[in-house]
Amino acid sequence: MKSRKGYSLNRREFLQVSAMTTAGIMASGMSLSQAIWAQESSKGGILRVRSYADINKLDPGFYQNAYNVDVMNCIYSKLIHYKPGSEWETELQAAEWIEQVDPTHIRFKLREGIMFTGGYGEMTAEDVKFSFERVIEHNSPVKDDWGPLDHVEVEDDYTGVIVLKSPFEPLWNVTLPYGVGHIVSKKAVLEATEDGGDFGMEPPSFSGPYILDEWRPNQVVILKRNPEWTGPKPGFDEIRILPIGDPRTAETAYRSGDLDFTHISLSTLDEFKSNPPQDTVIEERPSLYYVYVGMNTENPKLQDINVRRAVQWAINVPQLLEVGYFGQAEVATGMVAPGLVGHREQALIPPEGDLEKAREYLREAGAEGISLRIDVLNESKFTAMAEMLQAQLGQIGITLEIDVQDPGSFWSIGMESEGDRWQDMELILQRFSMVPDPYYATTFFTCEQVGNWNWERFCNERFDELNAEAVTVQDEEERAEMYREMQDLLEESGAYRFLTHEGSPFVYRESVMTPATRPDGRPLFRFFDPV
Repeated sequence: MKSRKGYSLNRREFLQVSAMTTAGIMASGMSLSQAIWAQESSKGGILRVRSYADINKLDPGFYQNAYNVDVMNCIYSKLIHYKPGSEWETELQAAEWIEQVDPTHIRFKLREGIMFTGGYGEMTAEDVKFSFERVIEHNSPVKDDWGPLDHVEVEDDYTGVIVLKSPFEPLWNVTLPYGVGHIVSKKAVLEATEDGGDFGMEPPSFSGPYILDEWRPNQVVILKRNPEWTGPKPGFDEIRILPIGDPRTAETAYRSGDLDFTHISLSTLDEFKSNPPQDTVIEERPSLYYVYVGMNTENPKLQDINVRRAVQWAINVPQLLEVGYFGQAEVATGMVAPGLVGHREQALIPPEGDLEKAREYLREAGAEGISLRIDVLNESKFTAMAEMLQAQLGQIGITLEIDVQDPGSFWSIGMESEGDRWQDMELILQRFSMVPDPYYATTFFTCEQVGNWNWERFCNERFDELNAEAVTVQDEEERAEMYREMQDLLEESGAYRFLTHEGSPFVYRESVMTPATRPDGRPLFRFFDPV
């Protein structure tokens, strides 16, 4: 499906593989997969890449964070996937074809011969039905990715219809090509879990070009070619993913030859450009990440909106970006990046803030001299920004304590399922990933998400109404205005100060491989090719 204006996918197009190419190969007596593998028999070797955190959930129906999806993209299959390149487009993967029949019905046919490992047989439409419906049935924390899914009708072994309760615009650029779109084996999951629920870090079967061969927590994820894979031969025999939280450490590992591909920090981009390592290509991509300072509205110290507003107005965003990104990152106006539906031209609070306004709010709350704590991820850019924030809040009389945490601890702070830590959370310097639809960001700030991903515990009836309605609106400008209002509501709550969308520069060894990434630079390891 071709993108419209570079960000919204045309869900009306009928997707299909090239029949002429397939027919030509079949006429020679050779299967499509045999022909492709024969042509690519010289491919091989080990690819060494970096992830900014270690995996912690490999069930696509209950996925957490983009770094888990990076691995799931390799070990499972889905109907469609993001096409590598500079434009937001999708391509067929497990589907032979897929079409939107009407606003609430999407009909598909699976490609034949996709096998599940472990003797679980061929992928069928029943597996698609099971994979999609279990997300709703088990009340997954990411069930909103499926929006108004009602059920999947199975017509035969390969054909089915996705039935929605109401139109859902994000289905084509969030649901199907991203996390919950992956298809698992019904038989394997039922055997592993009895009720078809979350299997966590123990996938019972694989269906992608790679399998999870080994996982050494906080050390390495090793993926190896799937011997039962019948599709195009993957580029590398083995992919080793090293979890390295701090970009500086990753850059050192790359310079020393321990990595073939890694993202680098904006603060060192100029250094890499002026003195690039040998055999290195540097690419810059716009990022969809959104970084912000959030505040727990239910914490006793922050229940008064005037305290939260004092913090908002005391924050000088350009100063934070100067120390965190060496001036290489642009100021954000909200959670929706430029080029996406719903991007705001400016925030309600000016980037530089206003110290006098901040002091007025603090006096109105009677909270002069208050002490607060901020949780930050153990990365140099975040700790540097936290220290600057500490100085900024100090100018209005707020003492700020900085609590630096490793990824394993940080990513469970606001989850009620992980205990009572959320009650102690005060401020947080947060960074969330995005895909090319504003719904993917806004849906995590609804009332229903409080205690899951809504760590600020923001709850607004109007916000929830807009979030539910916007996914049904086809008029682009009308939909954009709704998302702009939603970002206004977030900011007006006092619980958010949006900082930046960062950037996405990466480096790779041109003698080793040609990378494949989404337009925002997110790696698609499944499609990396050796040179």
